[in-house]
Amino acid sequence: MSTEIRVPQLPESVADATLVAWHKQPGDAIRRDENLADLETDKVVLEVPAPANGVVREIRVQSGAVVTSGQVLAVIEEGAAAATKPAAAPAPTAPAATRAAPGKAPPSKTASAGADGGRDAAKLSPSVRRLVEENRLDPASIAGSGREGRLTKSDVVDYLGKRPAENAAPAAPAAPAARPATPAGTRAEQRVPMTRLRARIAQRLIEAQSTQALLTTFNEVDLTATQELRGRYKERFEKEHGVKLGFMSFFVKAAIEALKRFPVLNASVDGNDIIYHEYYDIGVAVSTERGLVVPVVRDADGKSFAAIEKEIAEYARKAREGSIALEDLTGGTFTITNGGVFGSLMSTPIVNAPQSAILGMHKVQERPMVVSGQIAVRPMMYLAVTYDHRIIDGREAVQFLVAIKDALEDPGRMLLGI
Repeated sequence: MSTEIRVPQLPESVADATLVAWHKQPGDAIRRDENLADLETDKVVLEVPAPANGVVREIRVQSGAVVTSGQVLAVIEEGAAAATKPAAAPAPTAPAATRAAPGKAPPSKTASAGADGGRDAAKLSPSVRRLVEENRLDPASIAGSGREGRLTKSDVVDYLGKRPAENAAPAAPAAPAARPATPAGTRAEQRVPMTRLRARIAQRLIEAQSTQALLTTFNEVDLTATQELRGRYKERFEKEHGVKLGFMSFFVKAAIEALKRFPVLNASVDGNDIIYHEYYDIGVAVSTERGLVVPVVRDADGKSFAAIEKEIAEYARKAREGSIALEDLTGGTFTITNGGVFGSLMSTPIVNAPQSAILGMHKVQERPMVVSGQIAVRPMMYLAVTYDHRIIDGREAVQFLVAIKDALEDPGRMLLGI
């Protein structure tokens, strides 16, 4: 029985998707729930699972095409078995008269002949294929830097420049002079279209800067007390809750305490109205290979340190695996981003519109500080809050950041609710 595979129903906020990759080709066997193709939306990558065991009979949409909900992508034949390819007959031994004479180089294999060590020569661009064939290279032995690991011309040029002379394929004496290899310093270029997620990030950033009056204020926090508390209980915490005690739960809790004191930073603008959110859905920025995503910890004010740590860890895992759901990324009243994991000492984060503020964490670095008239080495972090000056005054932004600083420098207050 033939079954049409269609684009799953997309959320209302997503108009279409891009088919980025097929995992099966016509004639391939496929199992029930096995992923057939990947669809990329503005926020996440969606998988298209097979509804039953069978064989792919037809693919109706090529990679890179834009598709909409319900559109037919492929047809599978349920219950069918993939055709078994006949085994290739052993190659006959060449007659003595046709064997290469002593001193003669044997005929070489080229990428177009299929001897590509596992890399499909048909997927090489014409310029890359020509360069590979002319230099009698094995494409599988060259690391690809293009999308999905594909070879680019610059990859081959760099390989030729680094290839030892003794590894170069010998030329037959009667052959014409070999074409000289392109110098390793060639100014190659590669044009790669933006992914849907990257294009959406670019659009959102431009919108935020063009529609909001963004300002950033800075402060610094002494994390001595937070580090001591974390160090004292982290092993017991992990044994008890099955998750590591990181810094992010402290910052989420501290941000919520500050948002309760300055609710305008938890608000958003809708036309000429200000919407004050009386709940705390905290977005935590997660970096992935595809770009930055912001999963949301909902009702974070009612969750324990352990619950927050578990939720953040699970979101990070799903985001990096590409399995995070759209509903995990929607909403949010305030965002926290941590550039310190990459070594950033100070930065100005951009507000995640339609929110009105974002907290930026940075690298913890030991610095000499004056404490009670004495110089002491303390673990310090610069904090930044970027805010929409249309509804948030500088006084409120500064006091908000000071409230976070106070909470982190005396974390026992958060635990006692004072």
